[in-house]
Amino acid sequence: MHYLYLAVIAAVVLGVTVGFAFPDVAKELKPLGTGFVALIKMMISPIIFCTIVLGIGSVAKAASVGKVGLLAVGYFLLMSTFALGIGLVVGNVLHPGEGMELDPEAAAQAQESAESGEGTVDFLLGIIPESMVSAFTDGSVLQTLLVALLAGFALQKMGRTGAPILRGIEHIQRLVFRILAMIMWAAPVGAFGAIAAVVGETGWDALRSLAVIMIGFYVTCLLFVFLVLGAVLWLGARVNVFKLLGYLGREFLLIVSTSSSESALPRLIAKMEHLGVSKPVVGITVPTGYSFNLDGTAIYLTMATLFIATAQGSPLGIGEQISLLIFMIIASKGAAGVSGAGIATLAGGLQSHRPELVDGVGFILGIDRFMSEARALTNFAGNAVATVLIGSWTKELDRAQLSRVLSGQEPFNEDTLLDDHAESSTETEGKPANAPA
Repeated sequence: MHYLYLAVIAAVVLGVTVGFAFPDVAKELKPLGTGFVALIKMMISPIIFCTIVLGIGSVAKAASVGKVGLLAVGYFLLMSTFALGIGLVVGNVLHPGEGMELDPEAAAQAQESAESGEGTVDFLLGIIPESMVSAFTDGSVLQTLLVALLAGFALQKMGRTGAPILRGIEHIQRLVFRILAMIMWAAPVGAFGAIAAVVGETGWDALRSLAVIMIGFYVTCLLFVFLVLGAVLWLGARVNVFKLLGYLGREFLLIVSTSSSESALPRLIAKMEHLGVSKPVVGITVPTGYSFNLDGTAIYLTMATLFIATAQGSPLGIGEQISLLIFMIIASKGAAGVSGAGIATLAGGLQSHRPELVDGVGFILGIDRFMSEARALTNFAGNAVATVLIGSWTKELDRAQLSRVLSGQEPFNEDTLLDDHAESSTETEGKPANAPA
């Protein structure tokens, strides 16, 4: 598996080279990246379902699961609000967007994105699937989460009669993760196609003209991850953020290669369980965080809005900015953790709140793919930190296991993506999934 990720790095370098040297050819390679991400997304619903059902079904008291959910949503709301505020502060300091001119063709694309955006009510109703089976076929993380929660609580109520079903789901989980491990061998091909296509389509022009907001956004995301999230993680769980992010290094490489945080979601679930966080906490926190804990998207929404307003010669006043922040707190909850979702969310939010600014979304279409890299990386880091924190706060974190993993004494099993020693967790009540039997 070490050779696999070296191959991914080589594929990224080769993709950049081909993108600059042969841009026309590089554009045609986009299906390679799209296909790889589609293969990963194919596995997300069954992995989330198995993880949550096994976690909740093995916990005796439903109240403990509800406590995890409420704590997670409260934390997500607080941190995303803080991220939105940071985006406003940095945007006011940098004043990006001055001297820009609107591209009419790009403005038309922005209007199309705004029209395709959904409202808050539609988003909430969309959590309910048309049928239990459609939750798996539609590819909605929250729909799968809802069905898995219902199934987990149902098995919990069944008691001993539900034990055979739990064992069957455990075997299915092993099969699913084995398939995922096989799919990961296509990562170099997907990385090559994705990087080559975006470099071939964008080139240097968009990067030069929009360097201020792009560099400012990347720096802001880095500061947020290492200073804000790092401080919260240390104060709340006494865990070093550098060690945690180093443990997730391969997942970050996968996200950079595909510009999609969803491509690393199954591996995040597996690695958080290996780290010592219990199955119920991982099963609830990670999937929910992918729709509600989008720190990178929150920073992007506010910085991009200020950029657009300034570029159109109508900068927002402090009162308007605060009003916009409150609105974006709600709007950002409907953003998905996939590449390109930030543009649709931004356009949809502006269409509802300040429609006269929607045309300006076209300014940043040229570099949105590059900014989506930082969004996805920040979102992923925020969800990893949140999982460890909530595991610590709910006493569902195996400290001994965490210490062994972060020190390198117990490496992650790349062949199965599962913990063999976690099997005994289904026989205990309220015990961390990775605690010694």
